[in-house]
Amino acid sequence: MATNRTFTMLKPDSIESGNTGNILQMITDAGFAIKAMKYTRLSEEQAKKFYEVHAERPFYGELVEYMTSGPIIAAILEKENAVADFRALIGATDPAEAAEGTIRKKYAESKGRNAVHGSDSDENAQIEGDFHFSAAEIF
Repeated sequence: MATNRTFTMLKPDSIESGNTGNILQMITDAGFAIKAMKYTRLSEEQAKKFYEVHAERPFYGELVEYMTSGPIIAAILEKENAVADFRALIGATDPAEAAEGTIRKKYAESKGRNAVHGSDSDENAQIEGDFHFSAAEIF
């Protein structure tokens, strides 16, 4: 069953390059309402836990290192068909393959430094949102 919420993180490269305002503007211009948002930094333990699904993959260590290298912005977004619409807005993981006008095409540096995370399913959107936010922080 599709839900109307998804989870995103603006990754350290977005923050470092000063593109957070532009990315957040693209998100709201696309009709998403921000239901929770925080500026924070992941600890190594948090990053390992969040990305544990990739623990056996060769890029896991680099991913954890990258995601702890600077602050992130975590957010829960709301819109009808949120997960699919947000995945379309952010574009392919590799910015070279991302469609014109997508967040990653405009702001990602590479496949590894790809500006933004977006949940890939309704179930993961719930899990990822719950990982970063308490019920009292979601509006």
